[in-house]
Amino acid sequence: MNKKTVLVVATSRNTRGGISAVVNAHAKSEFWKNWHCRWIPTHSDKSRLLSLYYFVSGLFRLFWYLPSAKIVHIHLSHPVSFIRKCFFFFPAYLARKIIIIHFHAASPEVTIHGWLAPLYVFVFKRAHRVIAISESWEKMIRDRVQEVSLSLVYNPSTKNTELVDKMSESRGRYILFAGTLIPRKGYTDLIQAFSRIVKKHPDWKLVIAGNGDIQRGQRLAQSLKIQEAVEFPGWISGEKKDALFGQASIFCLPSYAEGFPMAIVDAIAYGIPVVTTPVGGITDALHNNTEILTFTPGNIEELENVLGKLIADANLRDELSKNASRTLKSRFDIGDVSRKIDAIYQSFV
Repeated sequence: MNKKTVLVVATSRNTRGGISAVVNAHAKSEFWKNWHCRWIPTHSDKSRLLSLYYFVSGLFRLFWYLPSAKIVHIHLSHPVSFIRKCFFFFPAYLARKIIIIHFHAASPEVTIHGWLAPLYVFVFKRAHRVIAISESWEKMIRDRVQEVSLSLVYNPSTKNTELVDKMSESRGRYILFAGTLIPRKGYTDLIQAFSRIVKKHPDWKLVIAGNGDIQRGQRLAQSLKIQEAVEFPGWISGEKKDALFGQASIFCLPSYAEGFPMAIVDAIAYGIPVVTTPVGGITDALHNNTEILTFTPGNIEELENVLGKLIADANLRDELSKNASRTLKSRFDIGDVSRKIDAIYQSFV
């Protein structure tokens, strides 16, 4: 095995969001140890000062380790993330290192079809490999960027599903949302739909977990007079996440745009039936009425009907979660994901 280092350029280990979740999962894999991967953190969401520290120290680390590195594996997404990572891409490019771009973006309109599209195309063309996280994104990148070297690698699941099954034998009567509270995630649509549902099912609750504009959600719930039925626990991780996911009866992610959200992968791993929108790469691997239920983004009445259908039918909830769990094991298993990334690295030896 080549002893040279792989530099993994990504947001910091404790940053909340999909990229850090993916890289944290990779860090537990066999390939990470075999290839002597070294995480170069570039950002933190805790504060601007800490984010600046990570950015500057990340550049110093890059230049320190670059001479001994064989591969630079860069995780990036939306324009701010992309611009930040360009400061790491260009030194690696000029040093003639093998560069892998792992693309996590949610919306093509602000990335490969947005105002920065020429720079995205420039970087993607000069990368030795671009990793897409779904078939849809793979096609969009190929259509937009000529002569690009592409690989498809799904986001991994690291949960022990047998352990999760034991944890979640008895479910609570609540719908769970988990993610950053921003308009793109559609969490206010979920609150509005739930305000109609709770009239028919007063014993059910809604849990909105995540960081972001929590106050906006709280104000909306109060204006709809359902504040007693809606909880906002903030960002959850560790044992709190296990407890909340392990007891949820329905998971809902009503997004307007996604790449392939780790929140859905997590929900399936915890055995929760999923309601979501057919955006990004979600329906490439998960099919409506088989593994998940979908509705049109922004259609509150449709969301109300889909959620009501699941609340009323425990057998359907069980069927969806079992089907989705089988798909999870066949497409998102951390072992399979690790082998694919290892094979990509090996192709450049």
